[in-house]
Amino acid sequence: MSRSPESVSTSEARARLLNTATRIFYAEGIHSVGIDRITTEAQVTRATLYRHFVGKEELVLAYLDLADQGIRGQVAAALASGRSPVERVRAVARSITEGIRSPGFRGCAFLNAAAEYHDAAHPIHQAVLAHRQWFLNTVTQLLAETGDAPADADARHFVMLRDGAMAAGCLFDPALVSETFLRGVEGILHTRTA
Repeated sequence: MSRSPESVSTSEARARLLNTATRIFYAEGIHSVGIDRITTEAQVTRATLYRHFVGKEELVLAYLDLADQGIRGQVAAALASGRSPVERVRAVARSITEGIRSPGFRGCAFLNAAAEYHDAAHPIHQAVLAHRQWFLNTVTQLLAETGDAPADADARHFVMLRDGAMAAGCLFDPALVSETFLRGVEGILHTRTA
């Protein structure tokens, strides 16, 4: 079944809007970027933007959804190795450091968004919390497979180390931050498997 040229161009316009917003929001922040800049750089009209997104908030939520999908894919790829539980935790940790060492790294998109949207009831803050809960649940499950002790505290420790690494990774030497993060994860694993 083929799509009409109109639906193809509509999908392309939406993709351009989302890709442009993602690039600018991540690099410069959400509040500092206006709709006019996004439409100009995406080469679409305001009417086109509002045909795809009710407003900026919906565009921000789409940006965070895209970031969430990317991180879930990254974690799934790390877990697909079929290695031992300890190696699977290490693979997830290494995937985090790959992001920290990537060009243009500006920290965690979710932590950055939370810093701009303080109200816990705001839909953007809620999207941040939902992503973080998924990540914590995932890490808790992974760590539970590495030993008999309850994994809740160790998972919170892992997430806290990750948050610190994400914040420090755009302020200091990414290689040193990555090494420090991985050393912390090894400490958690040593405690769980000793």
